[in-house]
Amino acid sequence: MIIHYGQQLSDYFYDVFVAKFDFWLAFGLIAQLFFTARFLVQWIASERAGNSVVPIAFWFCSMGGGLMTLIYGVVKREPVIIMGQLFATIIYVRNIMLIWKNHGTASKTLDS
Repeated sequence: MIIHYGQQLSDYFYDVFVAKFDFWLAFGLIAQLFFTARFLVQWIASERAGNSVVPIAFWFCSMGGGLMTLIYGVVKREPVIIMGQLFATIIYVRNIMLIWKNHGTASKTLDS
């Protein structure tokens, strides 16, 4: 029984990542990696500062990855991705606008 489920899982991953591999799947995977990179950027910046900070690069990774993921969702007709990324991207753009308005300074978390 476990072997049967293992084979079904293997077949599923083969179908999703190999049999259906095309330009848009590669685009979507790159978009997700770009979006995920923002956490690495934020972590490194915080470690260097010895404090929790959100550098402008975090927002650019968010916006770039979010826009790419939105494009992927539109092309693939995925309403969950479209709705999630559409509204999130608006927030990313607004944060970049606020940072530019305040002369490009990085965000810092507020002490409670």
